Amino acid sequence: MKEISKLNITKSLELFQEATELIPGGVLGARKPVDFIEGEYPIFLESGKGCRLTDVDGNEFIDFLCGYGPIILGYREEEVDDAVYKQIREKGFCFTLTQKYQNLLARKLTELVPCSELSVFLKTGSDATTASIRIARAYTNKLKVMRCGYHGWHDWCVEMKGGVPAKLFEDVFEFQYNNLEQLSDLMEKHGDHTAAIIMTPFGHPNHQEMQIPRPGFLEGVREIADRYGAVLIYDEIRTGFRLSMGGAQKLYGVTPDLSVLGKAIANGYPISVVTGKKDVMMAAAHKLFISSTFFPNSDAFIAALKTIEILERDNVLENIWQKGERFMKEIQLLIEKHDVGAELTGVAPMFYITFKKDDTGAYKGKRRDFYTQMIRRGFFFSPYHHAYISFRHTEEDLELTLEAIDNSLATIKRK
Repeated sequence: MKEISKLNITKSLELFQEATELIPGGVLGARKPVDFIEGEYPIFLESGKGCRLTDVDGNEFIDFLCGYGPIILGYREEEVDDAVYKQIREKGFCFTLTQKYQNLLARKLTELVPCSELSVFLKTGSDATTASIRIARAYTNKLKVMRCGYHGWHDWCVEMKGGVPAKLFEDVFEFQYNNLEQLSDLMEKHGDHTAAIIMTPFGHPNHQEMQIPRPGFLEGVREIADRYGAVLIYDEIRTGFRLSMGGAQKLYGVTPDLSVLGKAIANGYPISVVTGKKDVMMAAAHKLFISSTFFPNSDAFIAALKTIEILERDNVLENIWQKGERFMKEIQLLIEKHDVGAELTGVAPMFYITFKKDDTGAYKGKRRDFYTQMIRRGFFFSPYHHAYISFRHTEEDLELTLEAIDNSLATIKRK
């Protein structure tokens, strides 16, 4: 088999060197070179269209990161962008007072999301998860929080604790997905003082295999929340408008009190939502303050309304599930064919290829080799984050990806 050569990423590296003199660390968050494979992945992108990306060196990739989730349709989706351009040109989007589009979007959410009765609109996932905790604390007059999953970078939930006083997260306790006994033990100790249980209803922990809910798990969490009078919050930043139009709560049939939405709702435009039961949400009207100059900006409302229109009109999620399920079946066959310890987890719209952990740490080398092969072959995945399927991934794109996975696993097997 022909050896695949390393990508030319000269311009990316030059820009990164320049960035280190202008930006702390060069780039922020999960876009740092160490969050991929240093020296193999580009650091700066130039453009995107459909499901394809082009970096500053001219390398083209079929992309499965989808901007870390927001791109449910495709990059530069003309119908969505044209609706936003029209709003900007003809009416504007940033004003002292609110435009009517917040009402249109909030009403649409009540039609789609099981728990949605009232909504608050913000910009980022971290904004929304933090607002949901503040609402739950104001509603219950309680302090403690049980959490499961990644919920953003704010003080109460950030994984890296640098710069965060311990007192700001000392009342937040973590439990593991699908571990109902662990949550029960925590609530037996802290339940009477617990304001909220916040969790991802579908298990997508950072750097780890994905998990679907075991029978009775979500129902058990719902019962525990009810027993102690805690607000049950689903963090559906990733699963909302991707697993179903009503999110994972609609797919799995268990309804929370509040839900947090973002990412796929507007195909890349910045918007997030806290939506939920009226009695809980009304705490946001009377007991606390949520405000930002940019929260009411209508460009993202317009993008969300148009994205939802397309999702419904074109049966987008049905399309993603159908091709994603076929794709995952083929990946599983390749994993069995090569038998190098690869594992596939997740569901059709969101999946992850990992390698079985071992005492020698050999799985780390396999992971590095696999994702090095994939990026060199022109397929953009992350070694440390799950992948997404978008509407603009074609069957041909997926066939090409399967061929690359086949060859990449074969390379590991030879080694």
